[in-house]
Amino acid sequence: QEWQNPFATWDPQDFCNISEIVLPMDTYWSPPVFILERVNGQNPELNYMVLMHNGSFNSTRPFQVTLTCSLIILKFPFDTQTCNLSIASFLYPVTDFVMKTRRTPAEIMKDSQSFFLTDGEWKFTNLSIIEYTETMDDKGFSVVTYVISMERRPTLYILNLILPTCALYLLDMAVLFGPSSLEEKINFQIAIILGSSMLAVILNNSLPTSSNKPPIIGTH
Repeated sequence: QEWQNPFATWDPQDFCNISEIVLPMDTYWSPPVFILERVNGQNPELNYMVLMHNGSFNSTRPFQVTLTCSLIILKFPFDTQTCNLSIASFLYPVTDFVMKTRRTPAEIMKDSQSFFLTDGEWKFTNLSIIEYTETMDDKGFSVVTYVISMERRPTLYILNLILPTCALYLLDMAVLFGPSSLEEKINFQIAIILGSSMLAVILNNSLPTSSNKPPIIGTH
């Protein structure tokens, strides 16, 4: 965060060429901002800010938060999810307090990819920024929303779910139209049903539940 305070200025030559100082956050006014989608998280312990001689304040506070996000898993495991991170301050209207981003989405995305070091289930694909005014009780409030796009890596699900399911169905068709006796076909069909049930249980434990529509692979 960066903001200006014209009343907190001084001439460095009058103070031993000191051009910046570090102060606690409660020394001067600081912008109160909130993350709208925040569910849980840890507040930063770095409650300090840097004051420049020209009245420019700079505060870098790392947040670790858990956000709520609506998932659409119809195309699971080949799905792409979009989540919002909205930063706003509903204490001051837009006539008194306006938030702007200094860096472009491409610059922020480049930095985000450098910090995103995990090689897990999700792949960070895109980031866009929306600046708008939210109207509440006939008052406008400044809001900045970061739209984050993530793509699921499907390799694990293909190996553990899709390929075994396709193999079972191919074996089922081969036995059904094969020269085996009726008794052998019935026994094999029972084994196919048991295997499909086990895969359904594994699939049910792997799929997220926060979706209005079930995945296509789970409806077959």
